[in-house]
Amino acid sequence: MKLRALPVLALSLFCGAAFGAPAVTDLMWAEVLDADHRSEQNRARDVYRHPLQTLMFFGVQPCDTVVELWPGGGGWYTEVLAPIVKDCGKLYTAQFAKDSGVKYYVNSRSRFEEKLAARPDVYGKVAITTLQAPMYTDIAPAGTADKVLTFRNVHNWLKAGVAEDVFAAAYKALKPGGILGVVEHRADADASLETMVESGYVSEQQTIALAESAGFLLLDSSEINANSKDNHHHPKGVWTLPPSLRLGDVERDVYLAIGESDRMTLKFGKPVHE
Repeated sequence: MKLRALPVLALSLFCGAAFGAPAVTDLMWAEVLDADHRSEQNRARDVYRHPLQTLMFFGVQPCDTVVELWPGGGGWYTEVLAPIVKDCGKLYTAQFAKDSGVKYYVNSRSRFEEKLAARPDVYGKVAITTLQAPMYTDIAPAGTADKVLTFRNVHNWLKAGVAEDVFAAAYKALKPGGILGVVEHRADADASLETMVESGYVSEQQTIALAESAGFLLLDSSEINANSKDNHHHPKGVWTLPPSLRLGDVERDVYLAIGESDRMTLKFGKPVHE
């Protein structure tokens, strides 16, 4: 499918580094990805998640104010983002609500807070905010973020019926010209909403529609996180594949050979002039 995207000149208005601001260097990336605060298990997933290429595609820079929505995997991307921006920028992590009443949400936030507290040298400047739409949507001070990023969360928001609220919250938090970066499990183009909710895969059309309805413009797309081995159709949806492997030992080798899911990587911009 050919996605709509802005011309290069328009794109440059959104994603260029501020004049005179330090840029992320290859050396900085290598130091972060190999740092001791990242476990061997998490580093092993770099081959599927391509953190260096993904964050460079989104234009993340050391002096950016970044918001990470619902940090997944216990803060997998937080481990990469926090060291990049800690000296010059700011990282907000929009977590589950403490009073959500959902045990999984409460426990996940608690474990995340413990993770950050254990390494103040890495995470001491990270701010934890709350995203539990529609009640909690103040993910960062309005109009202050350079980047809002989400990794494999859109299906959860669709299931909860709050996707529109979340995209609106991202729009509110961003500066004019700010970037919304989305990585999501990719469904077939003709997948129904019911199929998306049940499988965990979301179509590119659905994701783009959600972003555009909030006021965003599609700037670019990338196949950085594509996986041609994944046909999007599995007994337990996306959770059939690693790292979840919901079927246990049933055809385990088959699913390990496929690897993690096929994913879209989309970059949206908040218009400078509304």
